[in-house]
Amino acid sequence: MTDAATGEDMTHTPRPVGERLRSAREAQGLSLAEIAARTRVPQRHLEAIEDGSYDSLPSPTYAVGFVRAYARTVGENEVELAAATREEVARVGRPVTQYQPYEIADPSRVPSRGLVILGAGVALAIVVLAVLWFAVGMWRQGGGDAAQAPAPAVSVPVPASQPTAAPQPAGPGHVTLKASDDVWLRVYDADNKTLYLGTMKAGDSYDVPPDAKAPKINVGRPDKLTVMLNGTALPPLGDGSRPIKDVPVGAEAIAARLSAGGASAAAPTPAATPSARPSAAPAAARPPAFTDPVPAAPVDAGNAAEADARD
Repeated sequence: MTDAATGEDMTHTPRPVGERLRSAREAQGLSLAEIAARTRVPQRHLEAIEDGSYDSLPSPTYAVGFVRAYARTVGENEVELAAATREEVARVGRPVTQYQPYEIADPSRVPSRGLVILGAGVALAIVVLAVLWFAVGMWRQGGGDAAQAPAPAVSVPVPASQPTAAPQPAGPGHVTLKASDDVWLRVYDADNKTLYLGTMKAGDSYDVPPDAKAPKINVGRPDKLTVMLNGTALPPLGDGSRPIKDVPVGAEAIAARLSAGGASAAAPTPAATPSARPSAAPAAARPPAFTDPVPAAPVDAGNAAEADARD
């Protein structure tokens, strides 16, 4: 007897479920990818069902469910095919999960604990040396830039009619350097021995050792550094447009400069010579600079006389 729908000979062993599903799909002109898109069953699982490879499916329950969805899509009897699937899975046997054996590492190939500690120590030492090398390089670069910069004369205009006497500290005195903002500073003595080197933060202060031999400073931002003698703040060292260097900060040197500056401010300005052309206005008196002033160029008397004659 032959089945009118599928042409299957009912007197013989029924065809496998996979072959029946493949025949129905090909009869409708559908590809396996289209069946996978309609049933939302992975295509590899549909291929396994058509090939009868049930051991590659997750479990018999999944195999039956996939077959029912496949049968509904191609118009086959899902109940009949599901029962046939259970029989085929029972004949094939339940798939056994294959486990990969885990090979334990050979202890002789694992580095010892002492070797691991030694390696970690070497790595840490390399990192520390690299950080120190970078810091020293930046430090030297900052000191070299400040050392190459010219030392400008420090001058603060003061009215000549109201000269102020410089403070006269008793004894050797005490010098304190205080930062009002971030400022790079180097303090050294007459033997070029560094007493302090670094960047001071706002509010930091440094006391110049009283026994230092002719101490001097190099400073990147003189307007951010206040020099105090016996607790009294002195005028700024500069306007901050450029760094200055070789500025004496010893108590005796500061006191001597202030004393000389006060006497020169009180002295009258000498009159111009007859042969020289008078200037438009007298030079304003200024307080003592912490660096030696640059001498003015001499006036040529003959050229000045000729200029007066032409006028």
